[in-house]
Amino acid sequence: MIKRCIAPLTCCLPLCLCPQRTAADAPPNILFIFSDDQAFNTIGSLNNPEVHTPNLDRLVKEGTTFTHAYNPGAWQAAVCVASRTMLMTGAQLWRTHGFKGDHLWPSYMRDAGYETYFTGKWHIKGHPRDHFDHVVGVTGGMPKQTDARYERPFIEGEPDTWSPYDPQFGGYWAGGTHRSESTANNAIQFLNESETKDRPFFMCVAFNAPHDPRQSPKEFVDMYPVDEISVPPNFLPIYPYTQDIAVGRLRDERLAPFPRTEYSIRVNRREYYALITHLDQQIGRILDELQDTGQDRNTYVIFTSDHGLAVGSHGFMGKQNSYDHSIRVPFIIVGPDIPKGVQSDIPIYLQDVMPTTLDLAGVAIPPHVDFKSILAQARGASQERPHEAIYNAYLGAQRTVRTDDYKMIMYRSINKVRLYDMRADPDEMHDLANDPSMRPVMDKLFEQFVRLQAETGDTQDMRRHYLAFFNGN
Repeated sequence: MIKRCIAPLTCCLPLCLCPQRTAADAPPNILFIFSDDQAFNTIGSLNNPEVHTPNLDRLVKEGTTFTHAYNPGAWQAAVCVASRTMLMTGAQLWRTHGFKGDHLWPSYMRDAGYETYFTGKWHIKGHPRDHFDHVVGVTGGMPKQTDARYERPFIEGEPDTWSPYDPQFGGYWAGGTHRSESTANNAIQFLNESETKDRPFFMCVAFNAPHDPRQSPKEFVDMYPVDEISVPPNFLPIYPYTQDIAVGRLRDERLAPFPRTEYSIRVNRREYYALITHLDQQIGRILDELQDTGQDRNTYVIFTSDHGLAVGSHGFMGKQNSYDHSIRVPFIIVGPDIPKGVQSDIPIYLQDVMPTTLDLAGVAIPPHVDFKSILAQARGASQERPHEAIYNAYLGAQRTVRTDDYKMIMYRSINKVRLYDMRADPDEMHDLANDPSMRPVMDKLFEQFVRLQAETGDTQDMRRHYLAFFNGN
């Protein structure tokens, strides 16, 4: 279903992307902005008024938002590696496991005549200079964490031992300029230089934020008094199956004490929101430069993230689980012929952005690309669902199928199945799997899951584990 509810199709907003040149006159520029660890429910005007995101709000008003965008999962604990490998290859989860660094997304764009540019987080095999024309400021998986961050006491009323804005703790502050600001500076410089060039550009601006260590200037942290931060409704001190689903005490999970306390979650969320707001400011600087150089009139801007993050929901801190807070991301597309102020709940994968940009560039989508162009859906010309249902997996331990109505999660090592009514229970708080009346629904979901396995290259036989749940084994 598509909802048109935010703004009319006019060109009255600050970032005007209405066309003065058509695609027939010149190929469009493409600016892809990618964040790290940003959950779907972190956009102020869209779904979380606690978070200040004026520039992401600006994109929401000026384009089409896909409210149900997902990451298919991961074959290692660093979920971003699998997510980004899928993004760059266009291949589904298990087909990317043996990735050798072959022809990637930017290579196809370059072959189509685009000047290609990369700055920020890479974190897959190889190096971006092997695929992009211009590469500046490449960063690793995350800014270096310190032992002090993991040792914080999180006791209300007692002094903290770590500060998100103290440069002595390194991380985003290493080098003197906050990493998000450096990434934005790099992008702005390229936009300034590209103003006089004839070739269209394809830019990939990959921020580390809001990945931990969640550090931002004091003014941003002060925007979020800790006693005004909400604890998520699905907060749990401990998730009951943590030790059985390959999560345990992963690095992400050590960012708050076990069992979780509400205070530790409020502090973590405060710093998460502050870093998102600081990131939002940097995105605004890039959008302003795009407009100031006049390149906005023939540019598509696409914003998404590599996966979500729990930050206290369901007792998790990280993204190595199958709940929506961890697998669902923001996804916004703005461009000359993209309707403004539209929200579409058509389910997509975030990696659908890759064939969508090939479509924009007039490039034939290669046969190995498993993801789908959603350009027609973004333009409002189609409401066809590109995917039957959403698949997600984490290592060999977790498998998930999600439809508009239900989500079914399967934990292989303990033959455990969980079922949620996603319309009545969007926070996934009430497990229905033990209700005998839900067995037909679950059987139908399982058959959908089997079909999705074939699409993603998943060869793990889950039928025995699924049936064992009902047999009490």
